[in-house]
Amino acid sequence: MSEKKEPGVWEGFKAFLMRGNVVDLAVAVVIGAAFTNIVNSVVKGVINPLVGAFGTKNLDHYSSCLKSPCEMNAAGEVSKGIPIMWGTVLSSVLSFLITAAVVYFLMVLPMAKYLARVAARRAEKEGTQEVIEVSELQVLKEIRDALVAQRGSGHDER
Repeated sequence: MSEKKEPGVWEGFKAFLMRGNVVDLAVAVVIGAAFTNIVNSVVKGVINPLVGAFGTKNLDHYSSCLKSPCEMNAAGEVSKGIPIMWGTVLSSVLSFLITAAVVYFLMVLPMAKYLARVAARRAEKEGTQEVIEVSELQVLKEIRDALVAQRGSGHDER
């Protein structure tokens, strides 16, 4: 009686790491983390000052009071009331939208155009070569049909 040994945890882990998708995902996470710093700098250095032209430069200061009166102590902590810090949410939404736009316009869209060009070139090459692939079964059917046609045209059967 032979028992099939299940792969161990270590072998399974090694197989998981050797997949190409894991490496691609790790690269994407590292690039995304580095890219986040760039986007945050753009929001703090460009977007917040533009918004500051109409109000305060720091979006974190935009808030509403859910339960009055909202008072802050010297350390910037809430001492009374319940503030809703919607400026922080607005800043995060702007960061996300800028990140999504940059990723789409600088990475996704050019890659899609490149892949479309490659596919068009491949289709063009395949169209000009016109290699006719006939299966063995197709050839045998044609031979059979030709033989049947010869028999029906007056040839003697032997």
